Amino acid sequence: MDGIYTIGGIVLDTLVRPLDELPPWGTAHNVESISSHLGGNGAATAYAAATLGVPTRLAGQLGHDSAGDWVIDRLRSSGVDVERVVRRAEASTAQTIAVARSDGERILIQDIGASALWSIADVDMSRAATDGSRFFHYGSPFNLTGLRADAAEVLRLAKKAGLETSLDVDWDPRGEWIRAFEPLCPYLDYLFLNQLEAEKLSGSRSPGDVFAFFSERGVGTVVLKQGEQGCKISHEGGRLHAPGFDVEVVDTTGAGDCFCGGFLAGLCRGLDLAEAARLANAAAAHCIERAGNSEGVPDYDTLRSWCVTQSSSR
Repeated sequence: MDGIYTIGGIVLDTLVRPLDELPPWGTAHNVESISSHLGGNGAATAYAAATLGVPTRLAGQLGHDSAGDWVIDRLRSSGVDVERVVRRAEASTAQTIAVARSDGERILIQDIGASALWSIADVDMSRAATDGSRFFHYGSPFNLTGLRADAAEVLRLAKKAGLETSLDVDWDPRGEWIRAFEPLCPYLDYLFLNQLEAEKLSGSRSPGDVFAFFSERGVGTVVLKQGEQGCKISHEGGRLHAPGFDVEVVDTTGAGDCFCGGFLAGLCRGLDLAEAARLANAAAAHCIERAGNSEGVPDYDTLRSWCVTQSSSR
């Protein structure tokens, strides 16, 4: 079976929920739960893909601390190959405080820690690193700050190594958006982004305009994530829409990462674009039904059976 080679953030998430309004400074407030979870766009995507039975290799940076120990154990338990995850004594493991409302929407407060230490010299595209992989997946180029200026070169090296490339956008804390992102486009076979990211990059909310914008810049397949509406896809063979699933929302943290892991896992397992999109929507749906990043994603056979059940009940 084809595999996935992923780089991106590896984070210890602390989830606080529910909190519909931030309390005034200087006060105390009780919530239902505060819990720890695996997070980061690289780690969560890799975790979801590995849980779905696809050989998955993750590269990233962690601190030599208890948070890093917890995260690496969680990744190993899912079957992710973490041989290229580097432990750094001079920095702490990246951590995020995720504060979720009762409707599942959240804000993220981040310390990117060791993730900031990535440099182009740390990117391994040797045969040993890429062997068995079909895809090279790049977690957000905006959050790996040490690689930010070299993101296009990373993708070029992946293409040179014979890999298909994919990338999930995420938020740009510097606000540069398309000025920083445009050089990456010619090297992208698959681009994943949500509605807000698409608007920030292209200047339009119209899916047609978004698809045309990235096609003109050399992107192969554009996957527009639309939450409960599912996703829309533009590729060289045309366009398609995969409807979402109606599930109870507990926490939206990590839904986009699970979507990417599910989509790539589906392609690695031989599904066509429409089937891979449906699997991705199902992975995201299972994620948001539980608190935490990627916690709810089941094994491949269970998820495929659930998709069939959902189809027959409509």
